[in-house]
Amino acid sequence: MTTNLFDTYFSYVERTEPPLIFHRWSLLSCLGAYLGRQYRLPFGDFNIHPNMYVMLIGDPGTRKSTAIKLSKKVLGSAGYDKFAAERTSKEKFLLDLEGVEDDEGGTKDTNAVMRNLFGDDYVAGDPRECFVCADEFNEFVGSGNLEFLSLLGSLWDWDDPRQPFKQRLKTSRSVNIFQPTISILAGNTHAGFAEAFPPQTIGQGFLSRLILVFGESSGKKITFPERPSDAVKQQLTSMFETIRNEVTGEATMSGQAKQMLETIYRTFEGLEDARFKHYSTRRFTHLLKLCLLSSAANLRTEIRAEDVLFANTLLTFTEHKMPNAMGEFGKARNSDVAARIISVLSEAKTPQDVPALWKQVQSDLDKPEDLNKLLAGLVQGGKIQYVARTKSSSVQGYLIVRKQLSNKNVYVDYSLLKESKI
Repeated sequence: MTTNLFDTYFSYVERTEPPLIFHRWSLLSCLGAYLGRQYRLPFGDFNIHPNMYVMLIGDPGTRKSTAIKLSKKVLGSAGYDKFAAERTSKEKFLLDLEGVEDDEGGTKDTNAVMRNLFGDDYVAGDPRECFVCADEFNEFVGSGNLEFLSLLGSLWDWDDPRQPFKQRLKTSRSVNIFQPTISILAGNTHAGFAEAFPPQTIGQGFLSRLILVFGESSGKKITFPERPSDAVKQQLTSMFETIRNEVTGEATMSGQAKQMLETIYRTFEGLEDARFKHYSTRRFTHLLKLCLLSSAANLRTEIRAEDVLFANTLLTFTEHKMPNAMGEFGKARNSDVAARIISVLSEAKTPQDVPALWKQVQSDLDKPEDLNKLLAGLVQGGKIQYVARTKSSSVQGYLIVRKQLSNKNVYVDYSLLKESKI
């Protein structure tokens, strides 16, 4: 039986239908939440922690929920219990994070006695942590809830040991939260993503802090899923507990790792898709978080060259499909229909002609001419291509354009990722 965390987890989820990329990011998100603030990388006058905001995006049926729930169960079996409510409001989320709980007698403020002594500015001395594990993200945050999204964006990298996070609620009550640490692992479809994030949120802070992980159907069809191995689950639990006990304090960095990271930082030119402009400015922080997680998974508090190589490879591979995750979000009129066309062609095994595509979108467009305009725009944008009939084949229609992975990035080795070969 292997002792590598990733291989052990992949063995645990082997007989499930989600794509491997979903399982990998679910595991990483859980590990980041599990470590919380106990492991950190000094970064100037601040610290970087391994908590992450990750959203799995794919068509209905790509088994996002399965990947999220499986990892959540493993984390729970390792003793983690700081999960957020399945559905909440911005105000209730802050109260829960501060330590206000509901009981049979109504509302119970666990800091009430200390507030009476020291006033509303009293802050509990323990860092507050929370893991949002929401396989249906919109049920948790609501649709277009810009205030809640903005709050989550502010909490992603909160790091001020002298000042708590303060906010006055609509009830005029103030919350004072010491060292809040939030992790998110969520699932969504393209349509749900567009509902949660109106186009004006493209420049909003939350999206720049979010790793969008696109996944297509793995092709697996398991009629009667087997229960995952209890022995492997126990091994995973033991691995998590060992990591928590051994990986604490400040991370150090080898000279080679530091040199590699400096080269990556100086040569990164940003993602081609303009919608990821703000994400690109935070890309290096995402990379450092992954380096922390890689070192932790290997029971080290030193970030080495192999951690940088793995982290940059995974991030580069994930970024390659980030435009697919966002679909046609934030673009022209009928962008939802264009996203539907992209989805249909992504699943199609053969070219799809106009009549076939019209059957898929006729309830959303006024006339076939509107479909032709959309198809022309997608061709012009390099998203799809038209395959004409030839002497050797009578098939004609549209196909999705699949961009090849780039080999020009420094410190990238796709052989490290099983999912890059699928």
